[in-house]
Amino acid sequence: MELLDSLRSRHSTRLFKDEPVSDDEVRALCDAASLAPSPMNSQPWHFHVATGDVRIEVGEVMALTTQYLQEYLEVLGAEGVERAARFYEDMGKAPVVIAVSVPILTDPSEHNNALIAVGAAVENFMLAALDSGLGSCNLSAPRWVVDRLLDVFEVPSDRMIASLIIVGHPDETPLVHDRKHDVVTFVGR
Repeated sequence: MELLDSLRSRHSTRLFKDEPVSDDEVRALCDAASLAPSPMNSQPWHFHVATGDVRIEVGEVMALTTQYLQEYLEVLGAEGVERAARFYEDMGKAPVVIAVSVPILTDPSEHNNALIAVGAAVENFMLAALDSGLGSCNLSAPRWVVDRLLDVFEVPSDRMIASLIIVGHPDETPLVHDRKHDVVTFVGR
């Protein structure tokens, strides 16, 4: 697949088949993620992979998120909140959930740089998943239950969760959303 074709066809998958993803497949995706650029080659990311019983426990914690979705009624509308609640109850049946952590950094610039690097790593992960026939979705919303997720994923106390990635064999054609086209401003002309 050509790069631009991959970029255009990568969309978040939110419904997965009941098929396992092997440890080797997950390792390959994490290796691809680790090829992302980072400040001074710091590679601040770490991938905490939950499968099996721990994946079930992550699902139970994520289901608690639904009690906070009412706050988004104005933004998402009733149908959007209902769809989000259904998704958070089982995360689309994804067999693998990965917490991506970064060091807790007190310097705001270093913190932002680490998060930007994680964003690049997550994109690499998701493009590699697409290339291998898997679906994935980046979740950055479960802030309400992050303390519980830190425990379940056994994230060390000097790190924070920057993102969750769910991955599996897709059981849907992902929704394609329009992209904004007014995102460029040329200056200095």
